Amino acid sequence: MPTFPNTRVPARILVPLIVACALFMENLDSTVLSTALPAIARELNEDPIDLKLALTSYLLSLAIFIPVSGWLADRLGARLVFRAAIATFALGSALAGFSQSMPEIVASRIVQGLGGAMMVPVGRLVILRTVPKSELVGSLAWLTIPALIGPVLGPPVGGFITTYFSWRWIFWINLPIAALGLVLATLYIPDLKEEERTPFDTSGFLLSGFGLAAVVSGSTALGLDALPHWVAGVILAVGALSLWAYTRHAARTEHPILDLRLFGISTFRAAIVGGSLFRVGIGAAPFLLPLMLQIGFGLTAFQSGMLTFASALGALVMKFTAKPILQRFGFRTTMIVNALIAAALMTAPALFTPATPSLVMLGALLVGGFFRSLQFTSVNALSYADIDPARMSAATSLASVAQQLSLSVGVSVAALGLESILAARGGTALQAGDFPIAFLAIGLISASSVLVFLRLAPDAGEQVSGHVAPRPDPVTAARERG
Repeated sequence: MPTFPNTRVPARILVPLIVACALFMENLDSTVLSTALPAIARELNEDPIDLKLALTSYLLSLAIFIPVSGWLADRLGARLVFRAAIATFALGSALAGFSQSMPEIVASRIVQGLGGAMMVPVGRLVILRTVPKSELVGSLAWLTIPALIGPVLGPPVGGFITTYFSWRWIFWINLPIAALGLVLATLYIPDLKEEERTPFDTSGFLLSGFGLAAVVSGSTALGLDALPHWVAGVILAVGALSLWAYTRHAARTEHPILDLRLFGISTFRAAIVGGSLFRVGIGAAPFLLPLMLQIGFGLTAFQSGMLTFASALGALVMKFTAKPILQRFGFRTTMIVNALIAAALMTAPALFTPATPSLVMLGALLVGGFFRSLQFTSVNALSYADIDPARMSAATSLASVAQQLSLSVGVSVAALGLESILAARGGTALQAGDFPIAFLAIGLISASSVLVFLRLAPDAGEQVSGHVAPRPDPVTAARERG
């Protein structure tokens, strides 16, 4: 394993740690914003549910521009694109801090999303091209451990800043982190390029971008009063039609911007489809939990943040155990059993009441964070288990689009669920009793991912996990075939 000049740290550790600066900013930003959402809504005189546009506009921007990231990295070099992405994210953060209205903060989040769309996928691509598959799980753990400091610090820091200072500082704290990331990327990120120059798929970019934008916008509008539901339905239908047109385009294009032929690889297909179902719940939880604690239970943003940080702390602990667990049980068994456990724990907040002791809530969120993070690590590693180096760029783009789209759908599902519950009881303001059904719904959606993981072979991804599945005796296997 190579090392870099002036350091004895191997590339499998140093590169993920540098890329983690980008993940740190993204995760800190998203968790801080979720905690501060009610306070921002009050100052901007907006409904907290309507302000979810600030969350989904970022995810929308990611979904549209992520497909371009792999092509740009191959054409211009990973180091240049990675540094430009960090600078763009920092610019969006600065603008968000100066926002005076919801349209301004939404526009700033779109700029942030443009940076994030290039930042994390390109960084992950560098890791996948420099680390052997046998060390991939450990390297992804190095990538995620520092990045998880963001969610650990995000809720309490965001709550503290929002309660005692101004929510605007939750965006401005990204600026020094971005400066550090730029310096480290300049020194140590390898400038990887592809020798083959493939043409840019302009038609595919327009079709996929419009389709993804319409699907995310339509699902978002379903939870708002700004548009009638039939209008949102039309937007969704147009988006689905555009995505269908893209599938036809991709089938006859040699170098599509999103290579759907990758779904022919069983491990990649299971990781993307099953992982997307699981992430719907993950996308909804950071939206629902702070709203329930602050609006339903009457806690301050700081008190809410001190509780919700437990999920990220549990995820941080898991990163040290992912490799031995996968090596012992393999991807299939781990992902089936763990998905059920994680989904069950995802519904735990449905049992919370204002009288529930803080230690009980902390414990449930801590354990839940552990199992959710194990599922994330497993899905991410399995996605690239059988991808050859030439298709790695296309795989990271497609996987990143699916990931962000599912997170966006999760926020929309949560908001739509709350709106439906309000309408059913004829209420105008959220109450603590409105949240349990929403948590149960997202838990069921995440649990449905098991139906996908059941189709995995026992030896799926064994080159990455290190798990050797029992091989049937040749005589017994011949009898069974006969």
